[in-house]
Amino acid sequence: MPLVMVIEDEEALALLLKYNLEKEGYEVAIESHGNRAIAEIEQRLPQVIILDWMLPELSGIEILKLIRSKPDIKNIPVIMLTAKGQEEDKVRGLSAGADDYVTKPFSVPELMARIKTNLRRSPEILPVKELVFEDIRMDLVEKKVFRGENYVHLGPTEFRLLKLLMESPAKVFSREYLLKTVWGDNIYVESRTVDVHIRRLRKALNEFGPDYIRTVRATGYAIDTHALGEED
Repeated sequence: MPLVMVIEDEEALALLLKYNLEKEGYEVAIESHGNRAIAEIEQRLPQVIILDWMLPELSGIEILKLIRSKPDIKNIPVIMLTAKGQEEDKVRGLSAGADDYVTKPFSVPELMARIKTNLRRSPEILPVKELVFEDIRMDLVEKKVFRGENYVHLGPTEFRLLKLLMESPAKVFSREYLLKTVWGDNIYVESRTVDVHIRRLRKALNEFGPDYIRTVRATGYAIDTHALGEED
């Protein structure tokens, strides 16, 4: 059965969607928190995503931009389902990468028809098994990192940080963005904690080669062949 993921924090609406989708023969996964959405999408690899705009922690637009930035999930069709019905909102949603845009209140039969249409467009989603940057290789199945032929021991947080950086080489990620996407719901972590884990990541990687993690002062971090190797 095709898997439809519903990212919606209004419980009654999420259950209504689940009931109607299952009646149409779909498997349904529900997520109500923005910070957990990306991890769930990467784990479940749905064929279609129904995404609310107004969500706790991360907005639907932020989640949509994250989806489109990640190689393993960027092609999944996304239908935005939102109370934001102004033309400029629709333009913003579609410009951010939404495949379709449905405003609340909505017709259930129409939404089901739109899901079927987007399913026909949905490519086969094959999970990315490996990320490579220069001589650094991440095995995403075995959760291992190698530098050349050398195994690099990383903790879970350092692994997630490196994965995010390697998914978008040369892109500078702010500390706040890293906190939201790597630490998720743990809102009590301070931004300087990112610096501590970046230092651990650098130390582990640089044991076997040059420093590719670039510090952008007062901004954040990137993985880049032009890294300066600065320490905070």
